Amino acid sequence: MTTSSTTWRPPTEFVDQCRDLYGLTCPPMWGTPRRPELPTLGGKVAKVMERLGFTPMPWQRYVWDVALEINPETGIFWHREVGLSVPRQQGKTQGLLAVKAHRAQAFKRQRIIYAAQNRSMARERWEDEFWATIEVSRLARHFVIRKANGHEAIIARRTGSRIGITSNTETAGHGPPLDLGVMDELFAHVDDRLEQAFSPAMLTRKKAQLWWASAGGTEKSVPLNRKRAAGRALIEELWDALAEDPAAPRPRVAYFEWFAPEDMPRDDPATWRATLPALGYTVDEDTIRAELEKLDPGEFDRAYLNRTRKATPPPDPNVPRAAWHGLTHTESKPVPGSVALALDVSQDRKRAAIAAASLLPDGRVHLEVVAHRPGTDWVVPAMARLHRLWQPVAVAVASAGAPAGSLIDDLIAAGIDVPKDKAKPQRGDLAVMRSGDLAEACGQLADAMNQSTLVHLDQVPLTAAVNGARTRRVGDAWTLDRTRSLTDISPLCAATFARWALVIRGPHVIEDYDIADSFA
Repeated sequence: MTTSSTTWRPPTEFVDQCRDLYGLTCPPMWGTPRRPELPTLGGKVAKVMERLGFTPMPWQRYVWDVALEINPETGIFWHREVGLSVPRQQGKTQGLLAVKAHRAQAFKRQRIIYAAQNRSMARERWEDEFWATIEVSRLARHFVIRKANGHEAIIARRTGSRIGITSNTETAGHGPPLDLGVMDELFAHVDDRLEQAFSPAMLTRKKAQLWWASAGGTEKSVPLNRKRAAGRALIEELWDALAEDPAAPRPRVAYFEWFAPEDMPRDDPATWRATLPALGYTVDEDTIRAELEKLDPGEFDRAYLNRTRKATPPPDPNVPRAAWHGLTHTESKPVPGSVALALDVSQDRKRAAIAAASLLPDGRVHLEVVAHRPGTDWVVPAMARLHRLWQPVAVAVASAGAPAGSLIDDLIAAGIDVPKDKAKPQRGDLAVMRSGDLAEACGQLADAMNQSTLVHLDQVPLTAAVNGARTRRVGDAWTLDRTRSLTDISPLCAATFARWALVIRGPHVIEDYDIADSFA
């Protein structure tokens, strides 16, 4: 089963279903598929939204149809819980209001409770958004409001159902049975007290549902992050099960998450079109571009790409991280004939990377991550193919004391040999790096960054590795430290080793190679 957010993509049949049924060209990264054979109340919610004065968007219709599927054998909702993680300003609030207003009108004596970050925020949204929308809509005559503190309720005249609010406390939702609980802005919740209060109140209500909704949060958003991890795993396991048996049992939880993985650039409109389901309906690209220009990158990622905002780590004094961002050259390309390759493996062996370094005509060195994937079984076959295609100056790998050292014998078996004469290495030979070589390579890379003698493409895996890298002392020098680093630094290690191989082996195999160019 795939569980990495950087490698998972929704199955083609799911993407096709979203487009064919709803015209939804921006499907969620993780989403429960619709079962057309089941009846749903989603269409009725869409009509309620129209009476509220809004035009339902494709993504909302899809979520309602799936979330409100009915089990024909029991007549109750198939999904007991519904999770919705979507970027900001995509119509989440209006969509939730339509669900609550429909429930209040469709069933008698329903108790519907809404909770936000705190009671004050819930009251503000309940009065200034929910009631303000209802009272100017075609539904106005069907509802009446009661504003007394502690007894707030928007009451459906015909059914007696009530839409109220609660605080985010251990006692929230206590009292009469609860039919629909809505936990909004889950990113601001610090624990599970609200769900623990809501759930027992729903036990005796057969048609009860618990909805939670939120844009991305921070590392402190423990309940949200746990819900998102569980939702992602649920969807991936569901598709794995369906691949083996189309009639596999379906979970009672529905989950929907729009999300841009880290390998999707934040400034690319294609990323926005794949992540913002309201784009082209209620928001446009110019507006998102303006938000990109004014917001901190981390906050833009959280709000509009639905990423978890992480604390900015303190820089390592040996890695000139500040210089890295000024060395971006997205149009740079390697020069055929002057390419060195290297590979590295993360300490836990869960991921590996292949990188290339190439000497440019102006003397600078181009660095590029060629591949960064889960596992290690793909590395040697991929390197063998690149070796045949590129005829590199050398292929660098750390010695047996490093994680990638275990691949040396396999590389040799694949035809990438060690030099027969160390003084006269041939093009494409292995460059097995000892501890002194590693320290030398790291120092050379830091100098190149400070002296602006390298360029890179600002690839997410490599830049992330630079930002999260930590080092350790080796005598009076230092090397990259996989154990202490804050992220997988195999892309940075591979790039560092590739540059070293280019500098060390280049003079032996590249005609007119001037080693001084690499230190200009």
